[in-house]
Amino acid sequence: MSALFNFQSLLLVILLLICTCTYVRAVAPRLVDRNKNGFLGLFFMSARIGERLSPYVAFACVAMALTMLVQ
Repeated sequence: MSALFNFQSLLLVILLLICTCTYVRAVAPRLVDRNKNGFLGLFFMSARIGERLSPYVAFACVAMALTMLVQ
């Protein structure tokens, strides 16, 4: 089943996108910052969400990990 039709997989993909974009922006900021508009602006916005809401994103990652272990 694709991640678009399974809600838990969709949440996992979104969390991984946020975490990955935040990490890439911390390591190489020019790579993410130059694309603020258009489709690639999605990566910039994901990095911003990861930076500003990091405690909530971390809690969501832990919660997702626990649900994956329980299943």
